Amino acid sequence: MPDNLRQRKEFEVRLRNEGRIPPGQSLTIQFPVLHYGAVPEFDPSTWDFHVQGEVEKSLVLSWNEFSQLPRTSLLIDIHCITGWSKPDTLWEGVSIRTLMEQGLVQPKPSARYVLQYAEYGFTANLPLEIMLAENFLLATHFNGQPITPDHGYPLRGVIGAIVGRNDLKVPYFWKGAKWLRGLEFLKDDRPGFWEQAGYHNDGDVWKEQRLR
Repeated sequence: MPDNLRQRKEFEVRLRNEGRIPPGQSLTIQFPVLHYGAVPEFDPSTWDFHVQGEVEKSLVLSWNEFSQLPRTSLLIDIHCITGWSKPDTLWEGVSIRTLMEQGLVQPKPSARYVLQYAEYGFTANLPLEIMLAENFLLATHFNGQPITPDHGYPLRGVIGAIVGRNDLKVPYFWKGAKWLRGLEFLKDDRPGFWEQAGYHNDGDVWKEQRLR
Protein backbone atom coordinates (compact mmCIF):
# COMPACT_ATOMS: atom_id res chain seq x y z
CA MET A 1 0.00 0.00 0.00
CA PRO A 2 1.23 3.57 -0.67
CA ASP A 3 2.66 5.44 2.31
CA ASN A 4 2.25 9.07 1.22
CA LEU A 5 -0.32 11.26 -0.55
CA ARG A 6 1.42 11.27 -3.94
CA GLN A 7 1.78 7.49 -3.98
CA ARG A 8 -1.84 7.14 -2.88
CA LYS A 9 -3.03 9.29 -5.79
CA GLU A 10 -0.91 7.34 -8.24
CA PHE A 11 -2.22 4.09 -6.82
CA GLU A 12 -5.82 5.26 -7.16
CA VAL A 13 -5.27 6.31 -10.78
CA ARG A 14 -3.76 2.92 -11.56
CA LEU A 15 -6.69 1.10 -9.97
CA ARG A 16 -9.16 3.23 -11.93
CA ASN A 17 -7.33 2.52 -15.16
CA GLU A 18 -7.50 -1.18 -14.32
CA GLY A 19 -11.25 -0.91 -13.82
CA ARG A 20 -11.10 -1.77 -10.13
CA ILE A 21 -12.78 1.33 -8.70
CA PRO A 22 -16.48 1.60 -9.62
CA PRO A 23 -18.22 4.88 -10.53
CA GLY A 24 -18.73 7.23 -7.59
CA GLN A 25 -16.11 5.49 -5.44
CA SER A 26 -12.78 6.70 -4.02
CA LEU A 27 -9.80 4.74 -2.74
CA THR A 28 -9.31 4.31 1.00
CA ILE A 29 -6.21 2.87 2.65
CA GLN A 30 -7.90 2.65 6.05
CA PHE A 31 -10.86 0.42 6.86
CA PRO A 32 -13.71 2.75 7.90
CA VAL A 33 -16.07 1.53 10.61
CA LEU A 34 -19.73 1.98 9.74
CA HIS A 35 -22.68 0.30 11.40
CA TYR A 36 -26.03 0.99 12.99
CA GLY A 37 -26.17 0.55 16.76
CA ALA A 38 -23.65 -0.66 19.33
CA VAL A 39 -21.07 -3.41 19.00
CA PRO A 40 -22.61 -6.55 20.53
CA GLU A 41 -20.85 -8.65 23.14
CA PHE A 42 -19.69 -12.13 22.18
CA ASP A 43 -19.95 -15.15 24.50
CA PRO A 44 -18.55 -18.28 22.82
CA SER A 45 -20.41 -20.50 25.30
CA THR A 46 -23.84 -19.25 24.19
CA TRP A 47 -23.24 -18.11 20.59
CA ASP A 48 -24.84 -20.26 17.91
CA PHE A 49 -25.43 -20.19 14.16
CA HIS A 50 -28.79 -21.20 12.66
CA VAL A 51 -29.77 -22.24 9.14
CA GLN A 52 -33.47 -22.58 8.39
CA GLY A 53 -36.14 -22.13 5.73
CA GLU A 54 -36.00 -23.84 2.34
CA VAL A 55 -33.42 -26.45 3.35
CA GLU A 56 -33.79 -30.18 3.74
CA LYS A 57 -32.93 -29.96 7.43
CA SER A 58 -32.48 -27.05 9.82
CA LEU A 59 -29.04 -26.58 11.36
CA VAL A 60 -27.70 -25.19 14.62
CA LEU A 61 -23.94 -24.96 15.24
CA SER A 62 -22.14 -23.81 18.38
CA TRP A 63 -19.16 -21.49 18.06
CA ASN A 64 -16.84 -24.42 18.71
CA GLU A 65 -18.50 -26.45 15.96
CA PHE A 66 -18.46 -23.56 13.50
CA SER A 67 -14.79 -22.86 14.27
CA GLN A 68 -13.86 -26.43 13.29
CA LEU A 69 -15.25 -26.12 9.75
CA PRO A 70 -12.78 -25.95 6.84
CA ARG A 71 -11.81 -22.37 6.06
CA THR A 72 -11.46 -20.75 2.66
CA SER A 73 -9.33 -17.70 1.77
CA LEU A 74 -10.79 -14.89 -0.32
CA LEU A 75 -8.92 -11.87 -1.75
CA ILE A 76 -11.38 -9.18 -2.83
CA ASP A 77 -11.81 -5.46 -3.45
CA ILE A 78 -14.66 -4.18 -1.27
CA HIS A 79 -16.91 -1.22 -2.05
CA CYS A 80 -19.06 0.64 0.48
CA ILE A 81 -22.25 2.45 -0.50
CA THR A 82 -20.88 5.55 1.28
CA GLY A 83 -18.28 5.91 -1.47
CA TRP A 84 -15.05 4.25 -0.37
CA SER A 85 -13.32 1.30 -1.99
CA LYS A 86 -10.61 -0.80 -0.36
CA PRO A 87 -8.54 -3.08 -2.62
CA ASP A 88 -6.88 -6.41 -1.91
CA THR A 89 -8.62 -7.30 1.35
CA LEU A 90 -7.85 -10.82 2.54
CA TRP A 91 -10.56 -12.77 4.33
CA GLU A 92 -10.86 -16.29 5.69
CA GLY A 93 -14.01 -18.13 6.62
CA VAL A 94 -16.58 -20.67 5.57
CA SER A 95 -18.28 -20.67 2.20
CA ILE A 96 -21.88 -21.73 1.68
CA ARG A 97 -20.57 -24.41 -0.66
CA THR A 98 -18.42 -25.78 2.16
CA LEU A 99 -21.51 -26.11 4.35
CA MET A 100 -23.12 -28.05 1.50
CA GLU A 101 -20.08 -30.23 0.84
CA GLN A 102 -19.88 -31.06 4.56
CA GLY A 103 -23.47 -32.30 4.38
CA LEU A 104 -24.65 -29.64 6.82
CA VAL A 105 -26.85 -27.57 4.50
CA GLN A 106 -28.85 -28.81 1.52
CA PRO A 107 -31.02 -26.13 -0.09
CA LYS A 108 -34.31 -27.31 -1.51
CA PRO A 109 -34.91 -26.77 -5.25
CA SER A 110 -37.35 -24.03 -4.24
CA ALA A 111 -34.61 -21.95 -2.53
CA ARG A 112 -33.73 -18.88 -4.57
CA TYR A 113 -32.82 -16.23 -1.99
CA VAL A 114 -31.09 -16.05 1.39
CA LEU A 115 -31.69 -13.67 4.28
CA GLN A 116 -28.75 -13.11 6.62
CA TYR A 117 -29.72 -12.64 10.27
CA ALA A 118 -27.39 -10.67 12.54
CA GLU A 119 -27.41 -9.32 16.09
CA TYR A 120 -30.10 -6.77 17.06
CA GLY A 121 -32.47 -8.13 14.40
CA PHE A 122 -30.43 -6.75 11.50
CA THR A 123 -30.94 -8.54 8.18
CA ALA A 124 -29.43 -8.45 4.68
CA ASN A 125 -30.77 -10.21 1.59
CA LEU A 126 -29.06 -11.69 -1.45
CA PRO A 127 -29.96 -14.12 -4.23
CA LEU A 128 -28.74 -17.63 -3.49
CA GLU A 129 -26.70 -17.66 -6.71
CA ILE A 130 -24.62 -14.73 -5.41
CA MET A 131 -24.04 -16.33 -2.01
CA LEU A 132 -22.92 -19.52 -3.73
CA ALA A 133 -20.44 -17.60 -5.90
CA GLU A 134 -16.72 -17.42 -5.13
CA ASN A 135 -16.84 -13.79 -3.97
CA PHE A 136 -19.11 -14.33 -0.94
CA LEU A 137 -17.86 -15.71 2.37
CA LEU A 138 -19.00 -16.22 5.95
CA ALA A 139 -15.83 -14.61 7.29
CA THR A 140 -14.12 -15.14 10.63
CA HIS A 141 -10.68 -13.63 9.84
CA PHE A 142 -9.31 -10.52 8.17
CA ASN A 143 -5.65 -10.25 7.15
CA GLY A 144 -4.77 -13.35 9.11
CA GLN A 145 -6.38 -12.27 12.38
CA PRO A 146 -9.87 -12.74 13.84
CA ILE A 147 -12.16 -9.97 12.66
CA THR A 148 -12.23 -7.12 15.16
CA PRO A 149 -15.46 -6.52 17.11
CA ASP A 150 -16.26 -3.27 15.28
CA HIS A 151 -15.95 -5.05 11.92
CA GLY A 152 -18.25 -7.92 12.85
CA TYR A 153 -16.49 -10.37 15.20
CA PRO A 154 -16.88 -13.28 15.40
CA LEU A 155 -18.65 -13.79 12.05
CA ARG A 156 -19.77 -11.61 9.17
CA GLY A 157 -20.79 -11.95 5.57
CA VAL A 158 -18.40 -10.41 3.04
CA ILE A 159 -18.95 -9.71 -0.64
CA GLY A 160 -16.61 -8.04 -3.11
CA ALA A 161 -14.82 -8.15 -6.44
CA ILE A 162 -12.21 -10.73 -7.36
CA VAL A 163 -9.70 -9.13 -9.73
CA GLY A 164 -10.12 -10.48 -13.24
CA ARG A 165 -13.49 -12.14 -12.54
CA ASN A 166 -15.88 -9.94 -14.46
CA ASP A 167 -18.42 -12.76 -14.53
CA LEU A 168 -19.26 -12.33 -10.84
CA LYS A 169 -21.92 -9.92 -9.59
CA VAL A 170 -20.58 -7.43 -7.04
CA PRO A 171 -23.01 -5.78 -4.60
CA TYR A 172 -22.01 -3.04 -2.17
CA PHE A 173 -20.41 -4.20 1.06
CA TRP A 174 -23.54 -3.69 3.21
CA LYS A 175 -24.94 -6.85 1.59
CA GLY A 176 -22.69 -8.85 3.94
CA ALA A 177 -24.08 -8.61 7.48
CA LYS A 178 -21.83 -7.97 10.49
CA TRP A 179 -22.22 -10.08 13.66
CA LEU A 180 -23.92 -12.80 11.66
CA ARG A 181 -26.02 -15.37 13.52
CA GLY A 182 -27.90 -17.27 10.86
CA LEU A 183 -29.27 -17.76 7.37
CA GLU A 184 -32.80 -18.30 6.11
CA PHE A 185 -33.21 -19.81 2.65
CA LEU A 186 -36.28 -18.42 0.89
CA LYS A 187 -38.52 -19.10 -2.11
CA ASP A 188 -39.21 -15.39 -2.55
CA ASP A 189 -37.03 -12.38 -1.90
CA ARG A 190 -37.45 -10.48 1.36
CA PRO A 191 -35.90 -7.02 1.81
CA GLY A 192 -33.33 -6.64 4.57
CA PHE A 193 -32.87 -3.79 7.06
CA TRP A 194 -31.30 -1.24 4.72
CA GLU A 195 -33.42 -2.26 1.75
CA GLN A 196 -36.53 -1.48 3.82
CA ALA A 197 -34.95 1.89 4.62
CA GLY A 198 -34.62 2.81 0.93
CA TYR A 199 -31.38 1.20 -0.25
CA HIS A 200 -31.47 -0.49 -3.65
CA ASN A 201 -32.44 -4.16 -3.43
CA ASP A 202 -29.65 -5.32 -5.78
CA GLY A 203 -26.92 -2.81 -4.90
CA ASP A 204 -24.73 -3.47 -7.95
CA VAL A 205 -21.55 -1.40 -7.52
CA TRP A 206 -20.90 -1.02 -11.24
CA LYS A 207 -24.40 0.32 -11.87
CA GLU A 208 -24.28 2.62 -8.80
CA GLN A 209 -27.45 1.06 -7.45
CA ARG A 210 -27.33 2.87 -4.11
CA LEU A 211 -30.94 3.90 -3.54
CA ARG A 212 -34.14 2.62 -5.11
